[in-house]
Amino acid sequence: MQRAVLPGSFDPPTNGHLNLITRAARIFDELHVVIAFNRGKNYLFDENERKTLMIELVKDMPNVTVSLWDRLVVDYAKREKISVMIRGVRALADFSYEFELAMTNKELYPPLEIIFMPTDPKYFVLRSSAIKEIAMFGGDIETMVPPNVATALQKRLSGA
Repeated sequence: MQRAVLPGSFDPPTNGHLNLITRAARIFDELHVVIAFNRGKNYLFDENERKTLMIELVKDMPNVTVSLWDRLVVDYAKREKISVMIRGVRALADFSYEFELAMTNKELYPPLEIIFMPTDPKYFVLRSSAIKEIAMFGGDIETMVPPNVATALQKRLSGA
């Protein structure tokens, strides 16, 4: 059985994230979506809110599990005996950062193989930070995030 981990902060989950998850779930027998959280960082949605949003998005994907993790992702992979990590990349700048991170992860957990998955071209410019900013100013985000995320963003940013 081939198992993989796809980590991220997913604050919030975007259509680009969902595209990567869907594609990876078709390739691997089991996919662990790991929502990383760092108590020292500020997130728009707390880890449990992000997990709830993500669980709703993958509910029809029986080979996908969603977990929270507040330590090194390689430690999650070790604990779960997962040997493949998926990292999404949009552009050369992403690749440069992700490559350095991959080398660090490989140093920490040599059996781990890192696979870079390029984004689908229609999601090329989707960044969670940009989506939050667009939503904050009342812009249309319907094509950028799944409906449950759009609703949660609108609710959060309106102060409701």
